[in-house]
Amino acid sequence: MRKIFSILIIFSFIPWSYAQTIEKFSIDSGGASATSGGIEILYTIGEVNVQELSAGTVSISEGFINGTMKIKIDPKLFLQGPMLSPVSAGLMNDDLRANSYLPTTSPYADGATCSASVFSVTGNDAIVDWVWIELRAANDNTKLINGKSALLQRDGDVVSLDGVSDLIMPAAPTNYYVVVKHRNHLGAMSASTIPLNESTATVVDFTNSSFSTYGSNGQAVLGSGKTALWAGNANGDSRIRYQGSGNDTNLIKDLVLTHPGNPSDNNLYFYFDYDDADVDMDGRVRFQGSGNDSNLIKDIVLSHPDNVTLNNLFFILTQVPNN
Repeated sequence: MRKIFSILIIFSFIPWSYAQTIEKFSIDSGGASATSGGIEILYTIGEVNVQELSAGTVSISEGFINGTMKIKIDPKLFLQGPMLSPVSAGLMNDDLRANSYLPTTSPYADGATCSASVFSVTGNDAIVDWVWIELRAANDNTKLINGKSALLQRDGDVVSLDGVSDLIMPAAPTNYYVVVKHRNHLGAMSASTIPLNESTATVVDFTNSSFSTYGSNGQAVLGSGKTALWAGNANGDSRIRYQGSGNDTNLIKDLVLTHPGNPSDNNLYFYFDYDDADVDMDGRVRFQGSGNDSNLIKDIVLSHPDNVTLNNLFFILTQVPNN
């Protein structure tokens, strides 16, 4: 706190007419914000490369090293894809793990890694895939405070990179919007802020249909009554579309027809891989034929509660605000 106090003293001698805005840059994305009396302080875990001051509504950015500023969180979520035809009721399929397709490096921005031994666990706690967890500011749900890769178990528990521990995130103990995302599903965000702290791993259960998410129909309702992230976002944009401009089905078609193992451009060809086009996450990408991923997208789009006319051109839009 001495650094921040010093900055305020120094700038108190600078006429407001000469106020300036300098680009902020932090070595680490960890941290949070606090607002009081019209002054907003952004603080980070790690050193800030450039300090910043904006006059008028004052915004000051200064980093400091504080290894104790953290929260524990226990998110729970289901992915619709591996729940479409579950082998065990109430559990996601773990075909990617069972067939050794899961990478030990996260597909998300932080590039987190885990030991391959984590994928040897079977049963309810077997790992289904990597997921991305975000904390967003209570006063602005588009402002990312922190994001982190984590692992998802078959029963919906989101855990740390050891495959079992509660998720710990660098952030000040306070209220946050919680966002859960997956590489080929639409993300979801809590409808309201949730108090998080260091001493207790707060449960944030996106599988519970009574848990309110931001927007309208932010998740799919499963046959069991549980809720899950919408599947079928094969091209990684903010919507799921079966037909029409930029649809996900055409991406699957292009991937199949241009695959090195398909020199004859056969629509019935399929391949096995860790791929966003694999809607049900069984490890296989197929455009046409039995159990193809294109028909899964069609069924998902037609089943959306807002698609009352069963329009093939309807698309499901993410309800998570852009940041």
